[in-house]
Amino acid sequence: MFVRSIYATGDPARADTAIRALNTQGRDLLEERPGYRGAGVFVDRELGKLLAVSWWESEEARRNSDQVMRERRGALLGPFAGTLAVDNYEVAGFHEVRLPRVGGGLRITRLEFDPADTDLLADTFRTSVVPRLETMAGLARAALFVDRQRGRGMTGVLFTDRESLAASRAGQAAARHEGAAKSHVTVTGLEEFEVVHADARVG
Repeated sequence: MFVRSIYATGDPARADTAIRALNTQGRDLLEERPGYRGAGVFVDRELGKLLAVSWWESEEARRNSDQVMRERRGALLGPFAGTLAVDNYEVAGFHEVRLPRVGGGLRITRLEFDPADTDLLADTFRTSVVPRLETMAGLARAALFVDRQRGRGMTGVLFTDRESLAASRAGQAAARHEGAAKSHVTVTGLEEFEVVHADARVG
């Protein structure tokens, strides 16, 4: 599986306009593309941050969707988006306990690592991080995305409600510390979002 992430920042008061466009026109465009396997839309309404992730069954399917999505992205996200960043990743780890819920919480951790340690990172996520996450109330999904060439990636951990997200902070901090040490990664960012939409079909 492969994903494309769109990270936009802008005026918090205009975030809902962009969300509506992504959940209507944007979803229609994605569903027309071969190999599409679902998407997620996440928002930080206080700071004005929007994260959209689309899932693809192959790298080729993701690449083939790039042109049409690139042409329409500005219209979908304006007038909200003041900044926009697009990243492509391979899904190196995925664990599902239950389906995510609208209004739930997402925590992402941004990572940098030696590309030679990519497989070590994936193994550490599966064998060390996921078992720790499974002990946390409200866990829905956990995923690891990697860019093997650039040595960059991120984990995304979804919880069914914002209370569970908040309650997991100490536990995930411990898992993050242990996982980073074992896999030789540097944590470069930590963010939390509200779940607006999440319907990826994985496995």
